[in-house]
Order: sequence, then structure tokens, then C-alpha cells
Amino acid sequence: YSESGYIMFDDTVLDKNYSHKIDMVRRQYSGNAHGLIKGIGVVNCVYYNPDLDRFWLLDFRIFNPDEDKKTKIDHLFEMLTFIKNRGVNYKYALMDSWYATKEVMLQFMSDETIFYCPLKDNRQVDDTQGKEKFKRVDTLVWSESEKVTGKTIKIKDFPGDKRLQLFQVFISTNKVEYIVTNDPNV
Repeated sequence: YSESGYIMFDDTVLDKNYSHKIDMVRRQYSGNAHGLIKGIGVVNCVYYNPDLDRFWLLDFRIFNPDEDKKTKIDHLFEMLTFIKNRGVNYKYALMDSWYATKEVMLQFMSDETIFYCPLKDNRQVDDTQGKEKFKRVDTLVWSESEKVTGKTIKIKDFPGDKRLQLFQVFISTNKVEYIVTNDPNV
């Protein structure tokens, strides 16, 4: 393991559209299909060692809330405990917007792990240090310098002293991602 390693949390849906007798098959959203499909959900944790430029699957969980009553966030926390108990060294955590919850981000901050994750367009944030009301992240106005350096924001319902850095990343001419981090060096 590397002292500057990465852990990555993501989920996928194994398409089982033509399966009719597999117990864990359920209708769920698939990012690949951009809609609901019949499938089996899998939550996974992948490790990246930048020193070796190698990836390893550390853990995965079947998303089956009808049976185990666990959310994807529950699975993330179980996997996080598992890899901590194994002594996995990492400095960074990457995750998609599904995992960008207050509880997950605060846990990484408490663990002194630097995280990067996209925020959904409708996430409520404040970039005025309390001078204005919270607003949707996709309605923020960006100065030329903020387009380079990012904005310091507070996410709604976060503890008062917790500020993060937000970046606007243009994926294509009509697609923008909003990436948030606690990285003090950005």
C-alpha cells in the first residue's frame, strides 16, 4: 500500500433485464443506461496505488435492501471499517455524487482523508459566508479567478466551521460537474 494511495467508492448495476427468477434482481437506476433497469446492484471499493500505477478491488457488497435493509451508504461505511481494520494506507478518497453525503464527507474529514466528489446540481450551498441564503450549486455565479481557484463554500446542514472548496469542471459544451474537496492545497 502507498502512503499517498486512493480509495474509490462506486456502484454499478449488473443488467439482468431478461432474468425472471433471480432473487436479488430489482428495478434500480443505472447510470450506464440512464434510467431504471432490472439488475443486481453492487457497491465496490477499489484501491489505487500511484507508486505502482496499479488498481485492486478491496471489497464489494451486493445492494439488496429488500433483504438486508442496508443503504449504499451503510455498505460504504462497512467497507471503510473493513479496510481500516486491514491497515490499508490511503490519503485520498474518490466517490460519485451518490456518496457525497454529509455523514460520509464528515467521516473523511475526521479521518484526515482528502476527498473529491461531485455534487448534484440541486445541492444547497453558500459561497457568501452567511450573507445570503443557501442556493443551488448550479446557480452560483463564478468570477474569472474562481473559475481557476474554485470557491470556498459551506454545504447546507454542515457544521458551521466546515468549509470546502468547490470547482466547476466543464465536461463538454453542455455538461458541467461541480467537484467539492477538503484538500487544503488546491
